[in-house]
Amino acid sequence: MALESVVVFGGIIPQLGLKDLGCKPSGFALNWVNGSEKVCKRMRSGGFSGFSACRSMRSVEDENKSKRGTKLQRVVDQTENNVSRRLQKDLSSLPKPLSVSDLSSTPNDGSKMQVAFKGFLGSYSEDAALKAYPKCEPVPCNEFEDAFKAVELWLADKAVLPIESSSGGSIHRNYDLLLRHRLHIVGEVQLATTLCLLALPGVRAEQLKRVLSHPQALALSDILLSKLGVARENVDDTAEAAQYVALNGLRDAGVIASARAAEMYGLNILEKGIQDDFDTITRYLVLARDPIIPRATKPFKTSIVFTLDEGPGVLFKALAVFALRDINLTKIESRPQRKRPLRVVDDSNTGSAKYFDYLFYIDFEASMAEPRAQNALEHMQEFATFLRILGCYPMDTTI
Repeated sequence: MALESVVVFGGIIPQLGLKDLGCKPSGFALNWVNGSEKVCKRMRSGGFSGFSACRSMRSVEDENKSKRGTKLQRVVDQTENNVSRRLQKDLSSLPKPLSVSDLSSTPNDGSKMQVAFKGFLGSYSEDAALKAYPKCEPVPCNEFEDAFKAVELWLADKAVLPIESSSGGSIHRNYDLLLRHRLHIVGEVQLATTLCLLALPGVRAEQLKRVLSHPQALALSDILLSKLGVARENVDDTAEAAQYVALNGLRDAGVIASARAAEMYGLNILEKGIQDDFDTITRYLVLARDPIIPRATKPFKTSIVFTLDEGPGVLFKALAVFALRDINLTKIESRPQRKRPLRVVDDSNTGSAKYFDYLFYIDFEASMAEPRAQNALEHMQEFATFLRILGCYPMDTTI
């Protein structure tokens, strides 16, 4: 059987399964053909004197060498291609190095992401979740705390919950839950609320005797409801009201809810944009189990909560740490501490006085990646008895 291989710098291609030929490295590639081992014996023993004999042999067997060389080259090319393909396959299966964008951002469309919210499908909170993650899988929850727990128990990836609105102010329940749970704020959503009057197909507005919706939605539509002269019935969620009217076929009842709720539950929109104040904005927080890496390359917002010692001007001193560094405060909220609602303070007139002991929630426009924000919080620790960063996240500048 003919021996076919290629010697490269004193070795062979291991994929061909041949043993080392034992030649002394010469720095040249050499084709071996049948019957040439005896002629090139001197070359294996060392030196270049046998190289001329091999060259003479190749000139005699030029035709056979050409054929075998072509065949051999095809074997080598095929082997190299196979090796290259296996190498590419192996490399493609390796995990790619993580970057800052991998760690601090989420999928743009929220594909396959489960997002918890309070309410029924078709609620305004679901609209906020879909604005944040357009292709997410919404996870409706009965209560605000259920949405927190859904993320903590890995039943959902994120939670989107309202924190304040331009009409109703702060949602204090969620401020309390932010402190009770250990989730991190990783984003915010600002959603314009457009209230719609809905009813079953074929029902006109003048036929309605009652309207069902969330108390705040009813309050925001006072002008229209007063004009219609209908009774108002409170329901915990706008989409729940739409579902109730649709399932029970209530032709005397209308609903105040979103256009998406009308489409979802088969109701007609009798009138759109019925709120007294057309510019109604609700701000939502996006919560996750882990924080994101803050950046300084785009607008970020940071939310904190802290308590202070009693003393004259102590709140002014705490807030001054931001003003001294030209950091804008966008939100200040105070909530009495539930575990220690009263603080006893000595007073020269009565001997003692009792005051509410407050938690202060603050949002400020700066990233924790900026030295000025780090220095501000370090300075605040001189006055704060408790300080916790709730989250550092990109600002939502869209409505």
